[in-house]
Parts: sequence; C-alpha cells; structure tokens
Amino acid sequence: MSGRGRLALCAFAATLMAACSMLPLVDPASWMLWAAFLLAVQYGVGVLGRRVPLPRLLTVAAQVLVMLVLLTVAFAREQAVAGFLPGPQAVRQLADLLSTGADDVGRYAIPAPATPGIRLMLVGGVLLVGLAVDALAVTFRSAAPAGLPLLALYSVAAGLSDGGTDWLWFLLAACGYLLLLLAEGRDRLSQWGRVFAGAARSRGGPAGGDLTGGGPLAPVRTGRRIGALALGIALVVPAALPALDSGLLAGTGGGNGRGGGGGTISAVNPLVSLQNNLNQPENRQVMSYRTNSNSPQDFYLRILALDQFNGNEWRASTRRLKDVPKQLPSPGGLSPEVAVTEISSNISASGSYRQTYLPLPYPATEVRIGGHWRYESEGRTLVGDDGETTQGAQYQVSSLSVQPTSDQLADAGPAPAALQREYTQVPGSLPKVVRETADEVTRGAGNAYEQAVKLQDYFASEGGFTYDTSVNSGTGSAAIGRFLKDKRGFCVHFSFTMAAMARTLGIPARVAVGFTPGTAQSDGSLSVGLRDAHAWPELYFEGVGWTRFEPTPSRGTAPSYTVPDAPSGDAADPARPESGATAATPVAPSASDSCPPQMRKQGECGSTVAPGAVGPTDSGTPTGAVLGMALLVVLVLLLPLLPMLWRIRARTRRLSFSAGRTPGDATARTLAAWREITDSAWDHGIVPDESLTPRKAAARIVRLGQLDTDGAAAVHRVAGAVEQVLYAPEPRPAAGLSEDVRAARTALGASGGRFTRFRAVVAPRSAVRVVWAASERRAALTARWSMPQRPTWLRRPSRQEG
Repeated sequence: MSGRGRLALCAFAATLMAACSMLPLVDPASWMLWAAFLLAVQYGVGVLGRRVPLPRLLTVAAQVLVMLVLLTVAFAREQAVAGFLPGPQAVRQLADLLSTGADDVGRYAIPAPATPGIRLMLVGGVLLVGLAVDALAVTFRSAAPAGLPLLALYSVAAGLSDGGTDWLWFLLAACGYLLLLLAEGRDRLSQWGRVFAGAARSRGGPAGGDLTGGGPLAPVRTGRRIGALALGIALVVPAALPALDSGLLAGTGGGNGRGGGGGTISAVNPLVSLQNNLNQPENRQVMSYRTNSNSPQDFYLRILALDQFNGNEWRASTRRLKDVPKQLPSPGGLSPEVAVTEISSNISASGSYRQTYLPLPYPATEVRIGGHWRYESEGRTLVGDDGETTQGAQYQVSSLSVQPTSDQLADAGPAPAALQREYTQVPGSLPKVVRETADEVTRGAGNAYEQAVKLQDYFASEGGFTYDTSVNSGTGSAAIGRFLKDKRGFCVHFSFTMAAMARTLGIPARVAVGFTPGTAQSDGSLSVGLRDAHAWPELYFEGVGWTRFEPTPSRGTAPSYTVPDAPSGDAADPARPESGATAATPVAPSASDSCPPQMRKQGECGSTVAPGAVGPTDSGTPTGAVLGMALLVVLVLLLPLLPMLWRIRARTRRLSFSAGRTPGDATARTLAAWREITDSAWDHGIVPDESLTPRKAAARIVRLGQLDTDGAAAVHRVAGAVEQVLYAPEPRPAAGLSEDVRAARTALGASGGRFTRFRAVVAPRSAVRVVWAASERRAALTARWSMPQRPTWLRRPSRQEG
C-alpha cells in the first residue's frame, strides 16, 4: 500500500474512533454502521481521485458530491431524481429532516431515539468531519490541523453525555489522532529521510542538518505540539461547557421542561421514553388512581396528542404555553346537546416514573397539583416547567365523560375550515395503498362516522390483523405501508395507520398516547403499569369534539358509541374519591374486559408478552438497499468519467518515467513520450497512422494540427529522440521530453476550438486503447477465440492520409 493509502486508512480509522464517542447518545447505535459504510465510500472516492491524480480541489469537490448523493440515497431516496440524485425535493426533505433533528436534540433524554432527523445529523456530521480530516491530512498532507475537526466531534459528544465514561471515548479519539500523526510522520520520513528542516542550512552547516540548531522547527515537532494542544483543549472544553437541563442536553429527564417559563413547546412521543422499559419482564407500576367513574374501562390516561405527520414520523405541533387556569376551557367542538358526566379522580405517580407531561383523563376540566406546570390549550396538555416532572406527583383531576350517541356522531356537521385543513394533511410520500385500502374498507358508508367505525372494525376484527409486540417498525409512511402488507403490529401501528387512513378520507384525525385504564386492585384503586402504555386515534366530529376510537385488538376497550346495541352513559358516584391514592404492587398487564369473539377465536385475548422496543420513526432504508444504491451511484458517476480518468492516469505514468541508467530505460521513456504526443493528437481529432516513420508522423501532426512554431519544434524534437533510440548505434539520451510533450499538448489545444478541447479532456478518443488491450488479452487466454469484426470506430487506424 502506498504512503497516501496508509494515511487515508489511518484518517478513516481516526474519524471512526472519534465518532464512537457519540455512541452513548442514541439508542440503537445501528446508525454507526451506516456512517462507517458511507464514510468508507467517501474515503474511497478520495483515494481514487488522488490516484488518478485529480487536482486537490477537484478531489475534495468529488467527495462532496458523493457525500450529497449518499445522504440522498440514505435519507431522501423517495424524493430524489432517479432514486439517487439530490434534486430540489430531496434537498427540501434533507432540510426538513435536519430541522426535525435539531428539534429532537432539544427534547429527548439520553439515550435519544434514532429518529430520521437525529440519524441524519449524526451520519452527516461524521461524513463532514471525515471529509475535513481526509482533505487536511491526506489531500493537503497536513495531519496536525486535522485534529481540530476530530476535536469538534469528540467535544460535542462529551458536552452532551453524562460524563460517566467520557475518559474511555477520549482515549479512543486521542489514539486515533495520534495514529494519524504517526502515519503522516512515517510517510514524510519515507519520502525525505530522517531529517525535516524548515529552511535550508548555511553552506557551513552540517551536511545532514541539525535538529537542535537555531532554524525553524521541524514539521514533526510542530505536529506534536499541535497534537498536544488539541488533546489539552479536548480535555478542557467539555468541562467548561455549561450544564443544559432539557431534552437530549440533560443526562436524565423526561423531555421538555423549559426553564424560566418558556413560551412554546414542541412535544414528543412519550412512548419513546418508555420503550426501554417495555422490554422488561416486570410490569412495573408507574401510577395508581381512584375514580368515581362507573365505567373504568373507558378511563384512559392521556398524555398528549401527535397531530403532525410529515411522512417520517407523527409528532406534536409547536404550541404556545400559558399558565394553568383554575378552570380549563370547555372542550372545542362539544355541543350542549351531547350528554356528559363529571368525573373526579385522585392520581398518584410513582417515584420511578419521570415524565414531563402529566397523564390526565380527557377532557380534563380542572387540575389541582403543586409545582411548576404550564398549559397547552390545543391538546389540553399540562407540561412541566423549570424541570418539573411527574416523579412522585399526587394530583386531583375533574374531567368529563362524554357520551355521544351514534346518531349524534352520524349527524355531525363539517369541521371548521382551519381545523379541517390542519388535521387532514398527509405527506406526498404516503403509499397509495393507504388511500386505496381506506376507500375499499369504507365502501358503502353513508357518513364520516360510519367510515370511522368501519376502519376500527377492519383493524380490530375483520381485517385479519395480529397483535404482535415483537414488530420493530416505525410510524412513518414506509412503516404504514409495511403494516398494511404484513398485518402484524401493536398499538403504535394500529393507531397511526387508522389516523392516516382517516385523513385520506377527509376526517380530521390525530393520535393520542398515554395509558389504558390499568388493573383494579383489592383496595378499590387501579394500578397502571409500563405495559399499559398505549396509543389510540382521535377523530374530530363537530358537536362532539375529539373522539376516541380503539382499533388495536386485545388492548383497551372499544367505545360504546362504536358498538351496535351497546348501552351508553356513565353514571358517576357523587361522592368524592378518597384522597391520596395508595400505590399498589405491580400486577400483570391489563387486557380487555370484554374481548371480541373474533379475537377470542384468534387466541389474542389474555396477557401479552413484554412489548418490543419501538422507535418513533421508520427503521430506515435496509442496509442492503443502501449498499446497492451506493454501488449504483458510484458506477453511474464513474462510468462516464472512466475514459478521462484512464487518459489522465496514462499521461501521468508516461511523463513520470525516470531517465534510468540503462539504454532500455531511456528507450522506454522516449517511446512513452512519443505515444503521449500521438494520443494527444488523436484526442484532438488527428487519427494516428502507425505506418509512418516518426519524422513523417510528426510532420503530419504539425500540418493537420496547425501547430505554432513552439509546438511544432517540440513535436519534432520528440520524433528525433525516437529515431535516436530506435535507429542510432549509440543513442544519445534526450532531455526535456516531458516539457516538449506539454508544449505539444498546449499547441494542439490552442489550435482547436472550445468543443474540441472539451472532448479531448472528457471523452478522449485514445481511450479506445483500453478496448484493444482487453481484446488482445482475451485472445491470448483462449486460442479458440476468433476476433469478431470490430465497429469502424474501434478499428486500429492504419495508413491514414493527411
């Protein structure tokens, strides 16, 4: 391996070793495999560009282009031109993902979920740092400053992490940087010897140079000092970063507490913060409550609603916060004609449950709780402020049990235009099968209510879906398409898919996340465990407001207004509930009190196994697809450039022949220079005639190429040198052949037009020699093979007339 090849390999390893410091920030860490593969492709382009060789800036530009294409394939393939070119839509998609990732960084606790936005920031950041390291250390041969981007990568990770094992990642990053410095030093020593002098010594100085003299410092010593300074800064900067106390910037926490009475919040999916706990075999209790509701199976504890669907994930909109009013406003869209019953509840959160959003029955009308809480009116959500969480909280809630009839839902009028517009938006990336399935399932429905009930029944009993907590899929467009195809999933997939299908039908929809009612205890309280975490769709009907539906089989209960001939109403005990709910011991996960017959036949009733970890977003493009697309991109980019790259490589080799000490060396060098002039003339439209003598061939090139005096003299000098090495008894070595070749090429370019010069560089005619060489090798390998008739443009020219 060449010196630059070893240096590039060390730069690649140093970048990956520094990137490992970001592994604790995100779970799962599979993004690192993507980053390593894409980084390897990017470094490979750099190695190829330097081997050609391309100019330095052109090499870096090629790496930037390939980086953009790779990021497009990995994160915006559906919006890309031809599946891989970063067109305007792909650029907008990448910009949206970056914006989403920036929001996610400020919300999620460590380890944050690997959302598409966060993955793009991580992978893109590693590629950018890798590009900077490769350009500085390898392309421009200055490894010492390459420690600065590596330092930036480590410092960001160290500033965000909790500091528990920062020293391990520091050692790994430092070893990578030192490895890079040593590789550069070895490469320099191999080229220039043991001594590096910053300036020429005086004639009276030592012949070998003195490292201890008064001259400038050697680059190796300078590199060591820069490396020591960079490592020192890497130790000091993370310690000096201010402690940040929200989202991913906090070592712990549930998400969105904002200090100082922040004015806005963009909520997150709380299922993400629970996903690690969902895998635990023990259904650990998160809260207990007492309520005077006579229908506890409908007592869902709602955390917040996800109302934006951008194709990658469902998320909550950014909303204004205000102080919690003593009496919460009446629910939007609720008509006085709809029967309601007021419910009172006492809720107690366990000390191990730490969430920024307060679980509440919907719609709550009054909340009595201490601490710093803020109110978001659109989702009727209470959000902790100034670091406030649910940990150990005890609070009293008054809420309404809304009891619409099926007739009231069927007669619902159109929703307000603004609400209709906001809550029926679907991304362009949503598969057509979603809309087609929605139309097919709801065929024959007379109104939006009947459509909603048909959708719920399709998922819960009639569509052949299976409740499976081991499915590890996302909530974006691709995941919804896979769910409709595989028909396996759990509440996340059922609720998000039904909401998306409802939107395609023009029904305003969003997804609520929280907990099912839990399990009754012997002391009259109800216990809510981690396995009661749930998601369900809410559809809007004018006159009723946001209305719960339950498409997930064997989880929760279907609302009475969606079940034919089911009695409705919820009489409440007027007595206030007992204050201070008592925490109950952990119990088995809750299941439906009335399992539908269809589900009982499928064996879906009863307790479920611990749910698998669920990310909030698509699992992303499969690695095999990324690999295939990346190889396709490289081929598409390189194939048109192969003639130019081969031509540049051939010219470099021909002009780099050393004079040598033997007559054979001089002959090879002279013939290589003549071949380069012949091919340069061919590239500019002068087809070679191998039957001519060098002198006549030179005169023909000068005549057809209309070369100036200097160019003509250069061609004739090289032709004379060829005659010397071929025919003279004692050839005289010629000097300045490389300069003559360059002068001839310059003259050929000056005499031709702009298109001729462009074609000579981009599509050189002489590159057909590669085809000839391949044909000759193939003929030599098999004697039975006969050369087919070549097309005219592939035939070796002979006896061409000028």
